[in-house]
Amino acid sequence: MKQERGVRTRNHLISVAAAEFDLNGYDGTSLSRLSRSAGISIGALTFHFAAKGELASAVEDSGRAATRRVVEGVTARGGPALDTVSALVLALGRLIETDAAVRAAARLTQERVGAGPDWCGCWLPDVKELLERAAAQGQLDPEVDPRPVTLLTAHLVGGVVTRVRRGGRVERPGAVTGELRELWRLVRRGIAAPADPEMPK
Repeated sequence: MKQERGVRTRNHLISVAAAEFDLNGYDGTSLSRLSRSAGISIGALTFHFAAKGELASAVEDSGRAATRRVVEGVTARGGPALDTVSALVLALGRLIETDAAVRAAARLTQERVGAGPDWCGCWLPDVKELLERAAAQGQLDPEVDPRPVTLLTAHLVGGVVTRVRRGGRVERPGAVTGELRELWRLVRRGIAAPADPEMPK
């Protein structure tokens, strides 16, 4: 029972810290602020995480793990590579909109000295590989180089993180993902081979 309570407390701390790091960044978040937000004492907090950096690492791990689950779920479906890229971009948008740990991981791995692997590294290589496969299979316009499209995707998805953090969630659920869908539709029209059908829903 005590062990279960400890796991619940640890998970609660990670969840609270994710929201704080997402909104305020690493330097803008203190242990005292975290303990107040979590409703527990500093002593209880440091029992589970001896330092703020440990808690930040746990949030990063949580965000990366959630992202990998989405990536693996989308890529496991198979199908044309360009359709998979489209599905993955939109799935990442939905995840960013709903998961503070993912947004926090994206921010922390950019801002924090000593952070773990960059958050983009847990999904962007998959996009790169899929776009290269799409090009090899004739799904991209022959004049389109997959490399800058990969970079554009990184900018689009990174923009979703910023957009949601700056208030996109308060408009209506799914609003930011809807914006991403329209932007990606324009991108796809520009990169796809002439005979490409409409983007999958």
